[in-house]
Amino acid sequence: MYKIGLIGCGHVALSSHLPAIMETEGLVLHALCDPEPARLKQAGEQSGSAQLHTDPDRFFRSGIDAVVVTSPAYAHKDNVMQAARYRLPVLCEKPLAMDREEGEAMCRAMTMAGVPLYTGFCYRFSPVSLAIRRMVAEKAIGEVRSLRLIYNWPLHGKYVTNSDGTQSVQARREGRMLEGGPMVDCGTHQIDLARFWLGSEVIRYSGHGAWVEDYVSPDHMWLHLDHANGAHTTVEVSYSYHQVSRMPRKEFVYELIGTEGVIRYDREERSFTLDHPGGREVLPYADEKNFPGMYAEFTTALATGQSDLLAGVDESLCVIDIARESTLEAIDRRSRLALEPSRFHSSEMTEVS
Repeated sequence: MYKIGLIGCGHVALSSHLPAIMETEGLVLHALCDPEPARLKQAGEQSGSAQLHTDPDRFFRSGIDAVVVTSPAYAHKDNVMQAARYRLPVLCEKPLAMDREEGEAMCRAMTMAGVPLYTGFCYRFSPVSLAIRRMVAEKAIGEVRSLRLIYNWPLHGKYVTNSDGTQSVQARREGRMLEGGPMVDCGTHQIDLARFWLGSEVIRYSGHGAWVEDYVSPDHMWLHLDHANGAHTTVEVSYSYHQVSRMPRKEFVYELIGTEGVIRYDREERSFTLDHPGGREVLPYADEKNFPGMYAEFTTALATGQSDLLAGVDESLCVIDIARESTLEAIDRRSRLALEPSRFHSSEMTEVS
């Protein structure tokens, strides 16, 4: 039985990580840490007998065997560095770091400590994702040539209604925009899935943005990825889609187009199909996330010291590079267009060295 410590008791931790850890055979939730006593108390009520700590050093000395980092992205580096000092394996929420420099420093520290560092790309473990990976490997649609990965939603809306009936800007959505916007946050899942399914590296990429609001980062983005095997991926992700609509809509689609057919998953329609020359196969539907599956694999990784499914540091740093650099490219293009609209020309796709 592995004693798990979780640091960072926000919404995602309470809604997804804590229940999955508590349900996973071979794991026990031993300790929780958060600087905010109110959040820590709420997590403690949900988790039962776990130790509660506002002091990170006490948390890391509590007798835990591994750490789950679910703090905000800007705190990931400090949390992982602390885990390295105590030689504790880490499963860290995405994005692993704010940029490559941070990620490489985290990797060096964990390597010197002799313990693994994984990123929690929970989408990988959905039965749908694993089925797509298998079908691609088996060439169920021939050679995959195009992927369309779409996640457009309002991140629970621009505003929240207060107890007195007034409205204020929703803090959770604003926080994610200030951390880098939708491609750096949710879009990292889609970038990771394209590489995970195809098993082919990204050799060029280009980011394009739209601004519904005037944050630095675009709140609606498109990303184009060229893979070494000749396939092309388009990722579209938005936090402004229906953000103020009374009856908001969402779009969540995977579409893989091959030489011998199409694989399509639509979360909002709850459909998963395989079309080929022989007809249409309706495949078993499942949600796009699978935290219990991820923690089952983490348990195996703790026991064996390795994993074929959890994302390692190299994979995570590649995703960070693409998400951050494509967002910065979109920001830069907007700035240059504003300065010289008549002379503006789109730049070439970024080559991956």
